[in-house]
Amino acid sequence: MTRTVAVVLAVLVTTATLPVAAVGGVVGTSQTVESDAMTNGQADAYAGTHVAFDTASNAIVDYRVGGQSVFENVTVESQRDHHSQTGIGADVGLSAVTNLSGIGLEIAAQTETRAEIATEGSASLAAHDTERGILTVDAGEEAQYVQLNLSEDSTAEVSDEGDRVTVDSGDRTGVLLVAGDGEVAVTDNGDVTADLERESTLVFRSYADDEHDDDAVEQERLIADGTATAEVYAAEADGDRVADVATYGQDIAVEAQRNGEDRLEMVVKRAQHEGTIVIVSVSEAALEAADSADDLAVTVDGEAAVEADSYSDLEGGIGEEPRYMVTHSSEASAAADVLVAVDHFSEREVAIQGDTEDDADGSESDSVPGFGVAAAISALLAVVGARIR
Repeated sequence: MTRTVAVVLAVLVTTATLPVAAVGGVVGTSQTVESDAMTNGQADAYAGTHVAFDTASNAIVDYRVGGQSVFENVTVESQRDHHSQTGIGADVGLSAVTNLSGIGLEIAAQTETRAEIATEGSASLAAHDTERGILTVDAGEEAQYVQLNLSEDSTAEVSDEGDRVTVDSGDRTGVLLVAGDGEVAVTDNGDVTADLERESTLVFRSYADDEHDDDAVEQERLIADGTATAEVYAAEADGDRVADVATYGQDIAVEAQRNGEDRLEMVVKRAQHEGTIVIVSVSEAALEAADSADDLAVTVDGEAAVEADSYSDLEGGIGEEPRYMVTHSSEASAAADVLVAVDHFSEREVAIQGDTEDDADGSESDSVPGFGVAAAISALLAVVGARIR
């Protein structure tokens, strides 16, 4: 059986913790609430299913993923202020940038899947409660330095690719990279410092050791070179379905529209004409409803995308034709990633629907694997539309 999945612009969708939705089920939305830190101006903490951390007045403290401490603290300071305070010029080597004073920060808002951290400058941070433990630092309108002091159990080294830093934290492997202009380096004392130019983002992603394979490295490359600019994911929190998004770029807007019980459409807008790559991560539980991950198919604007047999072939779809490829998350897992090249913009229509042949037979089992019927995901994608900027 072929089931059709239509996907959106520059988005990584991670459904690693989203079970198969029951027929007629409803995906709950993620409510944003103001934190005590915003109300009382006090230090605060965040404790999610996968990610937890504390905050001081000028730093994130003890950032943990899967119970494993990764960073002792994360500090941000504008490059202008740092140069002014230290007298060090802008031409100093990045590995020598240490002992940042930091700028004031506080947890501004929380959802079931994210904590947003505001600062007194243009920078902002977000911690995403997914199995990948995503942490982003957005420079905003000013260039920033970011200092990441490692925990006692963590070590860092520049990756073979040269533009990323790998953080080993016992049974997890993390990767730090810059989406946009900037660089990340290991300091002389073994910690990590990043240089972010304006409107650039530092991205941290964490993996169980067997998950950081060649395909994960390719996904990191797509983020680092600006080909993938956001990571949308779905999860389960306290029995409810929730969704959220981590952004790695600018100039993205998504509007979700429901067009019937077995079809959900979205309009994706981008001022840039250039196309991009979409990476959809489908959980092992989701694939239990399908005969094989290879049965998944992709449509953009109602037209079937062409299956690519390599990453270079996939990227060749940008500017040419929509293409996709399916990879498996790891040898130990049945989960799969579906990577899609959307050829161009400014506005494209995408849809998620069940198998039309089964629809004609009135089958109730014709939903997309792992997503359930469209009625069960309409709220999920409405949240995606609201959260992507």
